[in-house]
Amino acid sequence: MTQATPRQHGPLYFAWRRFAANKAAVVSGLVLMILVLMAIFASLITKTNYDEQKFLTDAYAMPSSTYWFGVDDLGRDFFSRIVYGSRISLTIGFSSALFSVLIGIPLGAAAGYYGGAVDWAVMRLIELFSVVPSLLAAMLLGALTGGGFFTIVLVAALFGWVQVCLLVRAQVKAVREKEFIRAAQALGASPGYIIWRHLIPNSVSPIIVGFVLAIPLAMMLEASLSFLGIGVPPPLPSWGQMINVGMNFMYFYWHLAVFPTAALAITVLAITLFGDGLRDALDPTLKGR
Repeated sequence: MTQATPRQHGPLYFAWRRFAANKAAVVSGLVLMILVLMAIFASLITKTNYDEQKFLTDAYAMPSSTYWFGVDDLGRDFFSRIVYGSRISLTIGFSSALFSVLIGIPLGAAAGYYGGAVDWAVMRLIELFSVVPSLLAAMLLGALTGGGFFTIVLVAALFGWVQVCLLVRAQVKAVREKEFIRAAQALGASPGYIIWRHLIPNSVSPIIVGFVLAIPLAMMLEASLSFLGIGVPPPLPSWGQMINVGMNFMYFYWHLAVFPTAALAITVLAITLFGDGLRDALDPTLKGR
């Protein structure tokens, strides 16, 4: 009678076990999923559109069973504004993170594979973008262009690629000395082929982590610019814009400042904790434990 061979688990199994053991990351992932679903189906879960001035006679109304989050200064349902604001903030966050990844992957892969002068040039570029405050650069560009959705995405991507680049660079430097890379070089494969077919696929973990962690940075930048009045133009709802308006009524109508601030804080915290849990779960030094 032959003995059954124990089942061999892959790295994804151990990554999932590490992630599931992190309760904060799991809860944050559920919160993030709820926020994304709210943003997608905003029109189905709100009474009115975000710019519909339907309750002019109830302007500044406090939260109640009729108006869950109250009514703003222009007679608009504040719950609808908050929900539609999540769509703007998350869209900017995910779009900026996507462009950050598209910039950071090729630069990090080239620096990690070639080393030498290429690595030196990329590191000097990283130092340049690390020294310049992103908010000041965004304010300058926003003042020149009038702000707006695409300006915020552009600035956030220009400063968000640094973290992705560093993660990919470190992973590529660790993988480039492996036997299968040397075998590909011996067979005459070009550096471009090796980078795109071997090194980048083996750097998926830091790319995913870099993508997730770039989202809250873009959202905070958008909120800061909208708070200063050079972000997303009204009547589009933005949490930073709503916080700016709500600060004027903070002592009399607290809900106009508290709810958008809480929405932004909860979203950023959830994404950050989810990204940290994902990073720990995908840490290659922990594989097989």
